[in-house]
Amino acid sequence: MISKLRYELEFPINSSPQLLYQYISTPSGLQEWFADNVNSRGEFYTFEWDDSQENARLISKKSGEKIRFKWLDENNKDTEYFFELRILEDEITKDVSLMVVDFALEEELEESRQLWTNQVSDLKHVIGSA
Repeated sequence: MISKLRYELEFPINSSPQLLYQYISTPSGLQEWFADNVNSRGEFYTFEWDDSQENARLISKKSGEKIRFKWLDENNKDTEYFFELRILEDEITKDVSLMVVDFALEEELEESRQLWTNQVSDLKHVIGSA
C-alpha cells in the first residue's frame, strides 16, 4: 500500500481565536471556506467539492483550540489519515495562526500545500483578515 506523507502548514491569521474556531469547527463555518457543502450527522461529516465527496469522522475537538477529522474509506471505516486544524496564539504578541496538519502522496505534496494555501486565503477573506 502506498503511504502518504504527513505535513504541517502554518498561516498567520488576523482574528481572535474564538472567531476563528467558529470557522473551523462548525459545518456552516467550514462551508464558508473549506468545502462547497458540509453536512454532519453526529460525529460523521460529509465534505463536498464540485463533483467529489469525502467522508470523515470527528475524532477530537478542543473548544477554542483544535479540531481533528479522520478520513473514512468507501465502507465508512477509519483510514490511517486525518486532518487537523489547530489555532495557535503567541502568549506575548497575541498573534494568531492556523496550523494545518494533513497527509498527501509524495507526488501530490506541493499541490496539496497549494490547495490549503488557497483555502486558507478564502478563510482569511471570509473573516476579514485578508
